[in-house]
Amino acid sequence: MDKQLILEELQRLINSDLVLVDELLKNHTYTKLGGKADFFVTPTTINEVQQVVRYAKNRNVPFTLLGNGSNVIVRDGGIRGIVLSLKKFNEIRREGTKVIAESGARIIDASRFALKEMLTGLEFACGIPGTVGGALYMNAGAYGGEIKDCLEYALVVDRNGEVLQIAAEEFDLAYRTSNIAEKGYIVLEAAFQLEKGDYHAIKAVMDDLTFKRESKQPLEYPSCGSVFKRPPGYFAGKLIQDSELQGKGVGGAEVSTKHAGFIVNKENATASEYIAVIEMVQKTVKEKFGIELEREVRILGED
Repeated sequence: MDKQLILEELQRLINSDLVLVDELLKNHTYTKLGGKADFFVTPTTINEVQQVVRYAKNRNVPFTLLGNGSNVIVRDGGIRGIVLSLKKFNEIRREGTKVIAESGARIIDASRFALKEMLTGLEFACGIPGTVGGALYMNAGAYGGEIKDCLEYALVVDRNGEVLQIAAEEFDLAYRTSNIAEKGYIVLEAAFQLEKGDYHAIKAVMDDLTFKRESKQPLEYPSCGSVFKRPPGYFAGKLIQDSELQGKGVGGAEVSTKHAGFIVNKENATASEYIAVIEMVQKTVKEKFGIELEREVRILGED
């Protein structure tokens, strides 16, 4: 891979200020982990997204989409090829009782916008740290609500760089999953169908959920959020707690003493250490309870 040639070609496609070389990805992840991206690209228009997608396909350059890094771990060796970030796609607007949010906007901010507009239905998302695009990707949910409950449609770019409008039911949204990766979609924006509500009633629900989150979650340390999916009939955090793993770790990473479902970067951990803690937890819970904990967090890149 001729990096200088790729850089020059990318800079001819989009503004050169939008293409960074050897960008440290730990600066773009909630865990504060991750090596370098060969090219870190932050387009500002749909056309630029299409151009980069088509370029990567036509030139056979590896291509990775990164949200705001809240539910991913990037390995210490970083990511080869192009890492596309839609963090500059962050506008939120209202159309009737719909909230239309671009994929790089935080789902928390979409929830707050809905409150301001006195629309109910997104309260559950007021504590989810990811982007709108990431929330769709994993059908994010909390406190009894999830994205599929209110999503009407999304605008996406497909593998060929074409823009499509996809109805919610076509994403196969289920518990912490969708077909977005399988289809190769890049979400540009999402439309949430909400209902008119009372500002004070909506705010009361959001205040309660925010208090629960802040009192129970280790927000004082970098982490990827909830690491594991909920096993049928169990709670991952309870299984980890009952396995007496809280406070145990590898290097600078450890199982949170505040919430066993979280692994925190307590002291300049490496991605390898963080992943080793995940594997230690899975192994211990399997040995003690015979239950396989499935990761919710994605692991990207190379060692």
